[in-house]
Amino acid sequence: MKFFTFHNITFLVVCLLPLAAIGQTSTDGSTFRGSRAEVPFLNISPDSRSGAMGEAGVALSPDVNASFWNPSKLAFIESNDALSLSYSPWLRHLVPDISLSYLSYAHKIDERNTLGASLRYFNYGSLQLTDDNINDQGTYTPNEFSFDVSYARKFGDNFSLGLTARYIHSNVSSVSFATPGSSQTGRAGNAFAADVSMFYKAPYGDDNLFAFGANISNIGSKISYSDNGPKYFLPANLKFGVANTWNLDESNQITLAFDVNKLLTPTPPIRDADGVIISGKNDDVSVPAGIFQSFGDAPGGFKEELKEYSLSPGAEYWYNNQFAIRAGYLYENPNKSDRRYVTLGFGVKYDVFKFDFSYLAASQQNSPLANTLRFTLSANFGGTSNVSK
Repeated sequence: MKFFTFHNITFLVVCLLPLAAIGQTSTDGSTFRGSRAEVPFLNISPDSRSGAMGEAGVALSPDVNASFWNPSKLAFIESNDALSLSYSPWLRHLVPDISLSYLSYAHKIDERNTLGASLRYFNYGSLQLTDDNINDQGTYTPNEFSFDVSYARKFGDNFSLGLTARYIHSNVSSVSFATPGSSQTGRAGNAFAADVSMFYKAPYGDDNLFAFGANISNIGSKISYSDNGPKYFLPANLKFGVANTWNLDESNQITLAFDVNKLLTPTPPIRDADGVIISGKNDDVSVPAGIFQSFGDAPGGFKEELKEYSLSPGAEYWYNNQFAIRAGYLYENPNKSDRRYVTLGFGVKYDVFKFDFSYLAASQQNSPLANTLRFTLSANFGGTSNVSK
């Protein structure tokens, strides 16, 4: 069976191209010169709390979903055990059955050490397969998932570090394909990665709190979808940010957060018709070289390099520790990924349970992510620990 059959073209158009469009095309149809990486689902915000705050979460108060945002925060969770399940229909106004699911769990070993685990599953829906003659070849369900194990340790009352190990499986090809002079077998891609993170909080005034966090994620092997084919970078990512919480009185609390995000993969250079680099740097490098190179390889120099950072301001208001409303904004430069949208949401807490919801407000003409919904249900159980505030 050939690679460029009807069902493969359909798969590319229906599933992969909308995802690529998020990072490679602008709202007016022009192309970007942004960093490229495979398995982009690894950087999709999975939970509703941060999803409603412009995707700011690296320095927010700790909860079980810190496994994604900043695993070092797990050292400061108050409950001995916590569990959360998130679900988001994805690109739902383009394709009806794509979704992201996220399950996370955290367990405090003692006052200083916490273990976390999470499973992220991206479902591309069911596809009807056909051969070159449009004969039915059954259905295929492409999917990707990752499984993480995190360890966080507290050093003193206000500082913690975290480490995460991750296994990644990307099953988005069901066919064999041929290239001139050789034959390659399409297969699922597998990779391993790690995160390193830190969190610092500084109480001040009358029960107010300032916090800073940073997380470098998806540092790992390249991924390939054939035995002898090309290998692609994982979406290594740097996220750092601050958050400040004011306890106005016994019933009212406000948090403002601000995250900065950068993809740590090489920016493709500008080449002439013969493939010779005329501006920028060679992007065919090792993973460590690619990470360091990503800070200074933009063909347009320092001015373009600054455009590769995205900004996420967000706000959260809690009333009586039972009801929360949230809002935020995510900004990426129009010459890069060009994600720009407002996010809104709320949270309700009852006993040990909490339900969170977020909504992405964007124009359907300008963003494939318009009207994205996220739902999160979480529970804290097993008692609480005496954690310093």
